[in-house]
Amino acid sequence: MNNLKKQLDNYVEQYETKDFIKDDPIQFCHKFKNKKDIEIAGFIASLFAFGNRKVFINKLNELFDIFENEPCNFIENYDGKSLNGFNYRFAKEDDVIIILKALNKLYKHGNTLKTLFQNCYEDKKDIFEMMCKISEYFYKSIENYNGAKYLIPDARKKGAMKRVNMFLRWMVRKSDVDLGLWDFIPTSQLLIPLDTHVARISRKLGLLKRNSNDLKAVIELTNNLKQFDKNDPVKYDFALFGYGVNENK
Repeated sequence: MNNLKKQLDNYVEQYETKDFIKDDPIQFCHKFKNKKDIEIAGFIASLFAFGNRKVFINKLNELFDIFENEPCNFIENYDGKSLNGFNYRFAKEDDVIIILKALNKLYKHGNTLKTLFQNCYEDKKDIFEMMCKISEYFYKSIENYNGAKYLIPDARKKGAMKRVNMFLRWMVRKSDVDLGLWDFIPTSQLLIPLDTHVARISRKLGLLKRNSNDLKAVIELTNNLKQFDKNDPVKYDFALFGYGVNENK
């Protein structure tokens, strides 16, 4: 395990750099200086971060053009107007509109994504319980919109919740890549963003035994990564990415 830790630590050092940003959806966070803009940009970017990377980044650029590159101002003043037919795979225009309206309701009442996540976390200080409450908040508005339910999956079904965990990594960790805007969640509690790519590599390295890519697999992998760094296990998200890049070479 010591050799594996050394290899993964080397990949973290190699890939957790500013050069990582330009090809990753986190680039939309780095376009802004205002914290509210960064949070909203990150949340929206994480919702659409599935499928082909080049395709969803192009779609996000299209959406941010509709926002006139002022995401917070757009959300705070959003009245349900058309998005010029914007859609992405399972999510049609009406699905996106209903999520934007839910965000508008949140911000119109003086709250933010940070206060929403913090309020959902403070009761039990548990990441999974927080994600369940976040799902419940949005499902009050999107229950009848299947595309919107794909963008914001139901945490109670105990799936991998990859995009939510990725968004939390962006907001909580502080590095050359991650923003570190939220201090109410310790990095030790973050869960690894698990997709088929990360799961395949983790199984190959002996870090993941479970066959299903679900919450139990996320917890298993995160706990194994804590053997390498108990305070910041999700930094190895960069290492697993780097391992895959070098494997392809």
